[in-house]
Formats: sequence, structure tokens, C-alpha cells
Amino acid sequence: MGAEGARAVQSDGERMLGGLLEATHLAAMEELPALVSEHARLIGFSQTMIYVADLQGLFLVPLPGQRDAAGEPLEPIRIDSTMAGRAFRNLEIVQAKHGPDPAVPGPAGAGATPRRLWVPLLDGTERLGVLGVTVPEAGELAEWRAKQLASLVSVLVISKRPHSDSYARLVRARPMTLSAEVMWNLLPPGTFADDDVVVSAALEPAYEMGGDAYDYAIDGRSLHVSLFDAMGHDTSAGLTATVAMGSCRHNRRQGMDLPTISEAIDAAIKEQFAGRFATGIIASLDLREGLLSWVNRGHHPPLVIRGGRWVATLESVPFPDPPMGFGLEMPTALRHYQLQRGDRLLFYTDGIIEARSPDGEPFGLERFADFIVRHEADGMSAPETLRRLIQAILRHQSGRLQDDATVLTVEWSSRRRYQLTL
Repeated sequence: MGAEGARAVQSDGERMLGGLLEATHLAAMEELPALVSEHARLIGFSQTMIYVADLQGLFLVPLPGQRDAAGEPLEPIRIDSTMAGRAFRNLEIVQAKHGPDPAVPGPAGAGATPRRLWVPLLDGTERLGVLGVTVPEAGELAEWRAKQLASLVSVLVISKRPHSDSYARLVRARPMTLSAEVMWNLLPPGTFADDDVVVSAALEPAYEMGGDAYDYAIDGRSLHVSLFDAMGHDTSAGLTATVAMGSCRHNRRQGMDLPTISEAIDAAIKEQFAGRFATGIIASLDLREGLLSWVNRGHHPPLVIRGGRWVATLESVPFPDPPMGFGLEMPTALRHYQLQRGDRLLFYTDGIIEARSPDGEPFGLERFADFIVRHEADGMSAPETLRRLIQAILRHQSGRLQDDATVLTVEWSSRRRYQLTL
């Protein structure tokens, strides 16, 4: 391709992406599919379809108003048994042969073999769904353009999502409890990664969560992590966890140390909900040196996975400090552990290890750790491992949890972060 041809190609791509971006400034979520389809045609793309993942990571559901080649409304796609699902699971562009496309003008429509591409939708490293698109013919240029289009679509979905009730309804398979509604609006994204760390989290039941909550944030060269499990499974439990999370963020952002933060949470819960309490881990990881500092307020100890083995349980010797909410005004111990590069930390609530089968068998700590280790050895990404873990725990209990189950993993200085991007 000569310089003039290269400039023409670049111009077409720029017109598509730039035009789409400009056209969506005043557009609502419902208008995105039509606008994406219109601008994708500028470079010969056809049959563009936008799917997003449901809350439980079981299905890819189409944004409203989209239809297939026969004019029928699009149906949800299973994540675990389809080519589109494979693109989502493995974060790869999946290609399928597609018959001649009358919508593609010129030689491509007449003789070339169009290809159907499924491209993951990623906001940073958070998996949103997939973009389906038919390209005139296979090749690096077509894949590169589809990847750029998917990147822009991801940004547009994220920008429209906070004020779209139709999106909120779309990703739900059934009604949500009040406590779950409150909590989903407070939780950070389920996945984050940069050059130093990979954070991934999952929780269930997605529609009826009560007292579990997780949080994380980057502050310069530190990662802050917290995990809470409030007493009970009702709206009051959800509000207790909400107060714990809010107090933690508020005092962390004022520069308080970990013991003082936990004591402030203790006081806040006692003031707002007399008789209620929450267990929790509040931790900070030095991203340069790998030093983990934490306080444990009556919670299960974190685990350390290293080189495919469970090497440490971060016990609070001689025992954890009391849960937050009792107002006992006891000094809180600050503990430390030196990580090695590539280590993975596992934080979890009791709904993970105490999940029981119909005959009373617990899922257990060893099965939990072994599940993570085996899937890590298979080269699976952290978010996909946790998606499958939650499904395994649900199967163990015949589809319904007796308690909220939350897990959060932190990988320090691991090359596995490259699994989370295209």
C-alpha cells in the first residue's frame, strides 16, 4: 500500500471514529447501536451488534433495538458455550466464516468472503461485553479497525451507563432487593490493573446481596483494599456494610492510618446501628516494595498464593481484633507481610468457604485455594477465574447460596496483567 493509500485508509478510520464520537455527545444509551452501525458502514463493516454481560456473568445481552440479518430481535447469548462468549472469556478476537454479504458494496460483496468478528468490549481491564461485526474480508487491518471501534464503543457504553435505567434493567435477569440496589451503586469495577497490580473481585448473590462489600483504590504508590461482612442478610445488613465502606473511604482520604480507620468504622456502625456489627479486613499494599499492611477485625485471614502453591495464611496472632460496631475501644493491631513478585492475595467472606451442599458438605478453604491455583496454572485470567469460582460455589449449593459470597484477589508485580488486554 502506497503513502496515498495509507492516508486514505487512515482517513476512513478517522472519519468513522471521530464521527461516531461527535454524534454520541447528545445521544442516549438506546441510540448507540444505530449510531455505531451507521458509522461502521463508512469502512465497509456491517451487521454490528453490541452485547453486554449480565450481572452474574452468565449471558451476553444485546442493547435494545438491535436485529439480526433476518430482521428478528437479537436474543441473549450464553457466555460459556458460544464464539461470542469465547471472545469475552478469553479476551481475544474470535473470527468465524461468514457468507457473502449483500450489504457490503463492490468486490467484497460480490466475491470476497466476509468474516464475522467477535471483539471484547473493555473499559481499561473491566470486561463489559462483546462487539459483533462483519468485515468485508479477513486481515490485520480489519481486526485492527474492529479493535479500535470496540474500544470506542466501550468508552461510550461506560459514559452512558450511569444515567441509563434501561441499561440497569437490561443486565438483570430478575428483580433486585433494595440492599443490592444500594450496594451495586457503591462498588468499584470488578477488575483493575496497571503495571504494578491486578485487582479482581466477584460477589454473589448478585440480586439479593445483604451485608458483603468490597472496595479498593490506588493512591500514588499504594493500593488500598477493604472487605466487609455485616451481620445478617437483610436491608439493615446492607446499610451496615454501606456505612462501613463510606466511613473507610472518608477516613482513608483524610490520611488516617489503618488502625484508626477501623476504629472510626467501629464508632460509625455503633452510632448508626446499635447492636449491629461487621467483620472486615482493611489493608494497604506498597506497590513499589510489596509490603502488605493490614488490620483484621474479626474476619477470615487472607491467603497467599505463590508459584502455584498456597504458601501462607495471614493469621492475626494470637487472634483477630473484635468486629466493628461493638465500641469496645480496644487498641487495634497493625500487621505486616512481605510479598514476593507474582504473589496473589485472596480475600474472602464466609459465604465462600462455608457454602454447603444439600448433604451438608462445606465448599471449604482447601477447595477454594485449589480452585484458584488450578485455574491460574491453566493460564486463566483473574476475572475469568472468579467468574467460574462463583458458578462452582453455586453448583455446590444446587444454585442458591445460604450466605453472601465475596472474593477479592490482588496480584502484585505479575506479568499476568497482560491477560487483561487485547
